[in-house]
Amino acid sequence: MVVSDGSARSSFITYLYNALMGEIVATNGSGELIFGEERAAFRMRIQRELHLALIKEKLAEVLGIGYKYAFLKEKLRACLPKRERKLLIAALIAADYEGDKAYIRSKIGDIKEFALDGFYAFRLSSLREKWMRIVDYIPEGFSSQDLKKFCEFLVGESKNKIYLKGRVVFGENFAPLRRSRLTGEEDAETEIMLSDAGFIYCLGEVEEDLGDFLQKYYAERAIFS
Repeated sequence: MVVSDGSARSSFITYLYNALMGEIVATNGSGELIFGEERAAFRMRIQRELHLALIKEKLAEVLGIGYKYAFLKEKLRACLPKRERKLLIAALIAADYEGDKAYIRSKIGDIKEFALDGFYAFRLSSLREKWMRIVDYIPEGFSSQDLKKFCEFLVGESKNKIYLKGRVVFGENFAPLRRSRLTGEEDAETEIMLSDAGFIYCLGEVEEDLGDFLQKYYAERAIFS
C-alpha cells in the first residue's frame, strides 16, 4: 500500500508515517518514507484486516484537519491578528470535525495507491462547497470578541475531556495529541482548540501564556491540580 502527496505537502506524509508506524511494526509490518522532487510517499507492508480502519482514520484526519486548515487559511476574510486567526480556523475545524471525518471516510474505498491531493480534488468537492459556505458566513469584521463568544459557545456544547501537562495535550485515553502539526507547527493552544475540549484538566504548573489563554477561552472549564 502506498499513500502519496505533492512534495509541498510532504509534512502530511511524515505525519501519517509517525501516526501509523507504531501499530504497523507491532504487528510485524514495515514501512518507508520516499521523498522525490515532485511527490512524497509512505510505502507500507501491512495486514490489511488489522490496519485498514486505522489508516482510513488517519487519512481522514489529514484531510479533515490539514487540508481544511489550508483551505480556510486561504479563503477566510476575517481581519484578525495572526494568532487569533489561527485559533478561529482551529475552532471552525473542531466544530464540524466528526461530521467531516465521517464523510471523508465514507468516500475512501479500497486503498492500494492513495493520492491525498487527487482524492481531495476529485472526491471532496461537496465538502469544499460546505467549507466555502462557512467562509461566507464569517464576515470580514469578525472581531476578537466574536471569537471569544464563538469559543464559549463551542466549549459550552462539548463534554470532551483533555489533559494538559506542560505544553503537551493529552486525550481522554492519555495519549498525546499531535494534530496541530497538520497546521504547520505543533502548538498547545491550537491543539486544545482542535480537540473541541469541554473540560481541561491541568496537571502541574501551567506556563503564564497558556494560563492567560485558558482564562480567556475556557474560564470555568479549566481545572487546575
